[in-house]
Order: sequence, then structure tokens, then C-alpha cells
Amino acid sequence: MTVKIYPRTNDFETIYLKHTITKPSIIVGDYTIYNDFVHDPCQFEKRNVLYHYPVNQDKLIIGKFCSIACGAKFIFTSANHSLHSLSTYPFPIFFEEWNLDSSQVADAWDNKGDIVIGNDVWIGYEAVILSGVHIGDGAIIGSRAVVTRDVPAYTIVGGIPAKEIKKRYDDAIIQELLKLQWWDWPYDKIKRALPHIQNGEIDRLIGIFDK
Repeated sequence: MTVKIYPRTNDFETIYLKHTITKPSIIVGDYTIYNDFVHDPCQFEKRNVLYHYPVNQDKLIIGKFCSIACGAKFIFTSANHSLHSLSTYPFPIFFEEWNLDSSQVADAWDNKGDIVIGNDVWIGYEAVILSGVHIGDGAIIGSRAVVTRDVPAYTIVGGIPAKEIKKRYDDAIIQELLKLQWWDWPYDKIKRALPHIQNGEIDRLIGIFDK
């Protein structure tokens, strides 16, 4: 894809997110967009990816062609407090005060791992994705949902905590879409197939464009 930040002329609220990322622990696919009408969308790393510290070596991985609405947040492991301790107080963080081993600072929380967002995922306004969550291709996350568990491909979820509302398609069509992986096609092929993608004509994609 062309290296540019703003997909539309004179629209400075919507960005191609990939081209604003500086941290190697955040990986974003081509054409994924982020819109922010409150703050500068180019501040996504700072404002939207929270408690993401190098000590954990966890990653935020976002696929291609995702749409991320204003205020969506990705909250990482360091926001947790350990449930294995008798106290929820994060003693290891304050190792100097308590004469603890500074190398054990990560014991203050339970490490839940990477956040992984598939391709063609729509994340609604002010939704919150918690550490360790994997969201499948084609899923939709409702506005202000709090996602605490994995979301299957092509599934719509919403609420606090987020629960399945419905599947976007039946299982057979979902499997066909996952096999097609149209988001990995070259630009010219996607452009030719775009009328069928937009019109939901999966039958026109199978056999014609899946080669």
C-alpha cells in the first residue's frame, strides 16, 4: 500500500494506523484505520494502548482492514494486580520500599499475554479490549463493550462483559470466508472483487476470485 497517514483529503481525524506506530511491540496491518474526533488520532500509541510496558514483552497485533472507532482502548497486563497473593497491593512495584528483588517487579500482576485482533474487525466507539484476548477475523465489537474473552470469527459481541449477540453468517459461509482470506489478496484483485465484497456476494468470490 502507499505510505500515507491520512486516507482522505482534508480529513485529519481518520488515519491509516500502521504508519503512525513507532513501537516494535505494536504491529498493525495494511489499511487498518483509526478515527478520533476528540484527540489527535496519531497519538493512538499513547492514548489508546494502556499499561503496555516493555518488562512484559507482550504485543498488540492488529490485522489488515480493521476499523477502530474513537476512544477504543487496549488494556495490557500491567493493569492487573496478582490474584495469587493474599493482598491485591502491588508490593513488587515498590521494591525499594520493601527491600524486594527489583527483577521480580512483574510478579505484581498476572501476565495474560498478547492482544491479537484479526483482519476486517470493526471495534466500536470506546470499546475496551483486555490483555490476552484474541478476536477472530470479521468480528464486530459493540460500542463500549468490555471484551474479557476471545471472540470467534465473524461474531458480533456487546455488553459488559462482552457476550455473543449473533453470528454474522452461518458456519458454512464463515468457513468459506476464512479460506478466501480476501484481505491478503493484492490491491488489484481486491479492487476487482470490491463490488461483490460490498454486496455480500460470497458466491461470486468463490471460484472466480479465490485463485
